Amino acid sequence: METPTIPVVLYAESTPNPATMKFVANRMLIEDGATAQYLSAEETAGSPLAAKLFRFPFVKGVFVSANYVTVTKSDTLTWDDITLELREFIRDHIAKGNAVVTELPKREVHTDSSFKSTTTVFTEHAAPQSEMEHKIVEILEQYIRPAVEQDGGAITFSGYKDGIVTVQMRGSCNGCPSASVTLKAGIEALLKRMVPGVQEVVALSL
Repeated sequence: METPTIPVVLYAESTPNPATMKFVANRMLIEDGATAQYLSAEETAGSPLAAKLFRFPFVKGVFVSANYVTVTKSDTLTWDDITLELREFIRDHIAKGNAVVTELPKREVHTDSSFKSTTTVFTEHAAPQSEMEHKIVEILEQYIRPAVEQDGGAITFSGYKDGIVTVQMRGSCNGCPSASVTLKAGIEALLKRMVPGVQEVVALSL
């Protein structure tokens, strides 16, 4: 007896970033714990879905994590104009059994405020190297990541040195007007309180 195929259900959900919309599916779209962000069509070699989405002239960014896709649009159209079209397009892609992400991206990121120094990073979490870093990652995973993912974004630990915690913020967090407030008032305050020695939290500029 054949196992009945579960139909793909996809719904749209707004995020704190007015330029992004979160499309949530009833199945996992990427390997557990992984995330993938694409800020241009040139970066989409490892994502058939992102490559197709960038064919829409209003799409400016695509982020994939767990069971959702976050799409960032230009200001030329409102979400009322395009949400239904995008939802059906993404649902159809998944329903046909097409891959969402085949290879995780890596990209150059700025490592200082001058934007002159860069390093190539993968989108996975940096591996903690000390007891202090393990504690920081544990707090990010337990207290911060669930809330950020609910808003269509993601946060990953990048490093810790001389009291400064470095993180990457992607998805709806990237370019969000309230992201800096979240970083300082929320994440930094929590880590300072729970991990003695943490003095500041900064985000890598993507």
